[in-house]
Amino acid sequence: MIKKPGSQPEIRKDPLNSRWVIISKERAKRPNAWIRMESKTLDHVCPFCPGNEIETPPEVFSIRKSGTNANEPGWSIRVISNKYPALRIEVEASLITNQMYQKIGGVGAHEVLIETPNHDMDITNMSLEHIANIFWVLRERYEDLKKDHRFKYIMIFKNHGRLAGSSVDHPHIQIIAIPLIPKSVAEELEGARLHYREHKRCIFCDMIDNELNISSRLVMETEHFVTIEPFAARTPYETWILPKIHQSRFEEIRPFERIDLAKILKNTLYAINESLGKPAFNLILHTSPQTDSDFPEYHWHLEIIPKLMNFAGFEMGTGFYINPVPPEEAADVLRDASFK
Repeated sequence: MIKKPGSQPEIRKDPLNSRWVIISKERAKRPNAWIRMESKTLDHVCPFCPGNEIETPPEVFSIRKSGTNANEPGWSIRVISNKYPALRIEVEASLITNQMYQKIGGVGAHEVLIETPNHDMDITNMSLEHIANIFWVLRERYEDLKKDHRFKYIMIFKNHGRLAGSSVDHPHIQIIAIPLIPKSVAEELEGARLHYREHKRCIFCDMIDNELNISSRLVMETEHFVTIEPFAARTPYETWILPKIHQSRFEEIRPFERIDLAKILKNTLYAINESLGKPAFNLILHTSPQTDSDFPEYHWHLEIIPKLMNFAGFEMGTGFYINPVPPEEAADVLRDASFK
């Protein structure tokens, strides 16, 4: 039986990227240790609600009722270009060097997937079929964007709540294709590759086997997926969802797995909402890059980061995270709050 951490702080090493994390329960005793969820504010005119399609760029993809036209009501899921894009397709990606400095043009694509016509709905009260359709649309957009060989990585993420960086309350997911592999992704790729060279096994598959075996950080599992609190969680209630079968790329997900992924994501977010009072959160898809090199050692997964704490000088100055909630305790809390 695995002994859970007590009151003594620990410094844990993440086996994937060698990042060190301080687990210190004493930090939770500070006044105002937790960020409280701000009151939800209604957008004056929500550009994502049906009837306001003229307020957004033209749609690039949608699921809609038969007989309805693009850019009008009748859709259930709608993808548009971001009105305020971080990157643009028409920009040249040439590298420019000026003495010791380098830059490239901001080429890329920035899309928004509007998850539902219902302004006040979220994943926890959507049907499994609808959530599975969201994953299908994400995969379709992923497959289309990766045809542009200038794009090396396609980032899919959701900012839920103003504290998580969302500027529109209506449920939506962002898709950004970029010409570089992000540093955090490159670190995970290198960690996965080093583990495979040494052990001839996928590090994520080993993590899954270990968490299923000891169960202290296992939140829930379905036939095809597991939800865990990672050993070296950076923040309170950092939560990962991983496919049990080895898949390096998100687009490898099979049709029958989408419903199962919808089930475990809905249940996981329900547990987070019930336990933590519906916090703001970031949901991030980690997957293999779109490059000429293959990364069979990698294992795609979802990361959910509830926004419960602000980072301060120590974190910024050292690169260390201080997490006041041991992952084992977080898993206990979420298990108790999941659907029965």
